Amino acid sequence: MLEVEERRPDLEPIETAGREELQALQLERMRWSVRHAYENVKFYKDSFDAAGVHPDDLQSLADLAKFPFTTKQDLRDNYPFGMFAVPEEDICRIHASSGTTGKPTVVGYTKKDIETWAGVVARSIRAAGGKPGDKVHIAYGYGLFTGGLGAHYGAEALGCTVIPMSGGMTERQVRLIEDFKPEIIMVTPSYMLSILDEYRKEGLDPRKSSIKIGIFGAEPWTNSMREEIEQAFDMHAVDIYGLSEVMGPGVAQECVDTKDGLHI
Repeated sequence: MLEVEERRPDLEPIETAGREELQALQLERMRWSVRHAYENVKFYKDSFDAAGVHPDDLQSLADLAKFPFTTKQDLRDNYPFGMFAVPEEDICRIHASSGTTGKPTVVGYTKKDIETWAGVVARSIRAAGGKPGDKVHIAYGYGLFTGGLGAHYGAEALGCTVIPMSGGMTERQVRLIEDFKPEIIMVTPSYMLSILDEYRKEGLDPRKSSIKIGIFGAEPWTNSMREEIEQAFDMHAVDIYGLSEVMGPGVAQECVDTKDGLHI
């Protein structure tokens, strides 16, 4: 197995902060978010009022237990833009779920949201062992699905070179990996196994590919899948997590040093 690259020293101070400092920042941001939602989204005002809570009641992180959950059905009931907390003209991008189990859930992003999202994905790639200058082959789908563009903006924010391949055309995926020689691939784990099948079909040795790190998400996968991919490609395989209702990929990321769970 390849050695983990030495971690760069340019971490943001909050990334190495103690629990007390982290919790203080979380509470400060959560109080702002709860008040912003209450004052700008009718659904949240009605929901909080019905539960008998007010943004002022959030005095500690433990007080979150007093506030009502937001469910998938709530998002569908307010389709398409009823949950937006800013005027529509302030939205610079819209993503949505596939809607295979009902109305799609729709999310809107301001310019600041996109910057925040790019930042957390950049931090995720760094936790996975990536670094500025690495080439990142992105085989997540682009479009309303958050995976492709989320990975794309994050890789650029870290200072990587992006190869925006998107999904499908497996033979071409292998050809570009062989020709462009990326160090990182971001893709679903099941599709990485399809890429592996194509390597074998073409008589190529995947262990000789340039890929050192695979950042896999958008679906469940197992440690046995991780082991198969890592052994086949002589690479590290780590998990990334996200959901469009919060932001998209980059909500949490597995660290390449331990591979023992996701860091928020």
